[in-house]
Amino acid sequence: MSEPTAIVGVLALQGDVREHEAAFGELGVPTRRVRRPEDLDGLSGVVFPGGESTTLSLLVDSSGLFDPLHKRIAEGLPVFGTCAGIILLARQVEGGRADQRSFGVLDCTVRRNGYGPQRFSFEGEVTPTGPELGGEDAAPLPAVFIRAPLVVAVGEGVDVLAREGRGTGGAPVVLRDGKVLGATFHPELTTDRRLHALFAQMVKSECRTALW
Repeated sequence: MSEPTAIVGVLALQGDVREHEAAFGELGVPTRRVRRPEDLDGLSGVVFPGGESTTLSLLVDSSGLFDPLHKRIAEGLPVFGTCAGIILLARQVEGGRADQRSFGVLDCTVRRNGYGPQRFSFEGEVTPTGPELGGEDAAPLPAVFIRAPLVVAVGEGVDVLAREGRGTGGAPVVLRDGKVLGATFHPELTTDRRLHALFAQMVKSECRTALW
């Protein structure tokens, strides 16, 4: 029996949609844009790209995607959120609007615009701390932080896969909680594909599990 094709959905309501598509394309992973509930059919994973988190939250709600996405993620669909995407996934959000919804599936607390407004956006490096990204001996990952959220608390069951800056004392910037992966920066805006490759492994595992 041939292995089924793993398709990654990219939430296409706002943000770096094309950049994520290009990143997965380099890895040979097909993608599909997700704008309506029916676009979720047959997906093995979904990406929440960066953008403006309050606007993205309202668009997910008004498009009718919130409840179907919540159900699929609760059933085990792998999900990867970058920048604003991790805000959508976080259990607690500081500095959000009263009408802003999150899926609450990543046990962490994030602070919106935690590094400051737009003029404090920056490029730097983050240090892998988990084996999924090569561990502490691996080369640092380039990272683009644009009005980035700051992780201020992490639940006990969450793995910190990378931290800000050189060394292991910086703020957590890549988190994994089972089938939920989140990054506070924009990996799609660099040429390093380690995070996309990790998520591709997650969705391929989900695809094989569904088959059997």
